Amino acid sequence: MKHTKLFVVLLSTIFIFTMGCHQKKDNQSQENESEWIQLFNGNDLNDWTVKIKGYDAGENFGNTFRVEDGMIKVRYDQYEAFDDRFGHLFYKEPFSHYIIRVEYRFVGEQCPGAPEWAYKNSGIMIHGQSPLSMDKDQDFPVSIEVQLLGSDSLVQRPTLNVCTPGTNIVMNNRLILDHCINSNAPPVFGEDWVTAEVEVRGNEVIKHILNGDTVLVYNQPQLDDRDPNFEKLEALNGGKMLNKGTISLQSEGHPCDFRKVELKIVKE
Repeated sequence: MKHTKLFVVLLSTIFIFTMGCHQKKDNQSQENESEWIQLFNGNDLNDWTVKIKGYDAGENFGNTFRVEDGMIKVRYDQYEAFDDRFGHLFYKEPFSHYIIRVEYRFVGEQCPGAPEWAYKNSGIMIHGQSPLSMDKDQDFPVSIEVQLLGSDSLVQRPTLNVCTPGTNIVMNNRLILDHCINSNAPPVFGEDWVTAEVEVRGNEVIKHILNGDTVLVYNQPQLDDRDPNFEKLEALNGGKMLNKGTISLQSEGHPCDFRKVELKIVKE
């Protein structure tokens, strides 16, 4: 009888301990999830600034960036032709060490007059300059572009490539001067939602992550001294190496949607 009681007490202790561990894990999971900052609130663009080529910062020509159905929509229904009016939607503050997670998709037809290479093409610009520091007729902010691409029967290419407007990166201890480098991601077809993550650790390392898989890694983002804005931005940045900067979403001529834009600060 004693042994039976002892066994029951032991089982009860194990059960309580196990439940406590599960509860602790659940609480930790909830705490981790609560760390995500919603950059897009689902209602408006009050925390964002539009900059479109040929227009002053804050002027949203053609209502290019709009909020409808709880999404940021990039649209061109008020354009007669694209006319190289590349646009960017900037979040209100810069960041340095973080993970950004975006859910995006391409929809509809490309705007008339948009360049062929911009077909199903958008991007997340990181470590970028501010919209107010851009020239009025500047195409793209000096930044690192996480390229978002769609594919179909006409075009197949990986998504989450890296492009470098006014910047350079280092890969395998070698300075990369090419404008774009492809990732190892598979093509994305149709109008399904895609989850793209970018892990940014200042000037140390940047990782592109597609649906949980790391598809591209590079280091030491930096200003390109061949760019006409180099001296101005080097002075504003306090040096050539990029440790932080703005985040912006791109408008390159193909309609697209962003239904989630969230960010988690990571320790330096």
